[in-house]
Amino acid sequence: MIVSSEDELNGLKEIGRLCAVALKAMGAALEPGITTRELDMIGRKILEDAGARSAPELCYQFPGATCISVNEEIAHGIPGDRIIRAGDLVNIDVSAEKGGFFGDTGASFAVPPVTAKNERLCRDGKRALWVGLNQIRTGQPLANIGNAIGTFAKKNRYTLITNLASHGVGRSLHEEPKEVATWPDPDETRIMEEGLVFTVEPFLSLGGHWAEDGDDAWTLYSEPKAPTVQFEHTLVVTRNGPLILTLAD
Repeated sequence: MIVSSEDELNGLKEIGRLCAVALKAMGAALEPGITTRELDMIGRKILEDAGARSAPELCYQFPGATCISVNEEIAHGIPGDRIIRAGDLVNIDVSAEKGGFFGDTGASFAVPPVTAKNERLCRDGKRALWVGLNQIRTGQPLANIGNAIGTFAKKNRYTLITNLASHGVGRSLHEEPKEVATWPDPDETRIMEEGLVFTVEPFLSLGGHWAEDGDDAWTLYSEPKAPTVQFEHTLVVTRNGPLILTLAD
């Protein structure tokens, strides 16, 4: 989507903020003993009370309002009876629609007591996101994002999951530009346009290179198996850098 009016921008800001508020509340509720279904219900209530709809349910008939992935799961985990335990690494991905506009955000959380390894991984996952966001400006190559994140990952001895990409969003959950790499991609030649709306969402890992299917139709796991985090924002490209839409108040 290319933003063409103030009304469109306001619609995107509204749904982006709602996604961020839901993510923040779910992260705050994370504690040993809570189930992923109970977490999902927190996010669902915030979205539905504000008149928004879960994007995974709306677009893909996903069996939950949000995606919650724990430890060995790295994406698209189904909310259910799994109990969160001390030391777990939990990724929460919230995407939703309101008024014909979509937002998408995510973050990973380490449940105390946190190992030094997971604490560092979460810290550097956030850093990797911002390394990518800092490359965003009208007229610049999209490839700058993956190149910068790749340099950061290599320098800090991480790997990147290279089949889970960022994507356009706005009037639908996934749209052009499709498959925006958060790793170095020599075939990426597109240029960032003013007003372009898309996500940045690197998957930083302690050894994983690929996301592979599990036993159900949704949940993804790293290959080889390794702790992995994801942090995600939806943004609009401007001449002054990224306008980030998925920030809570």
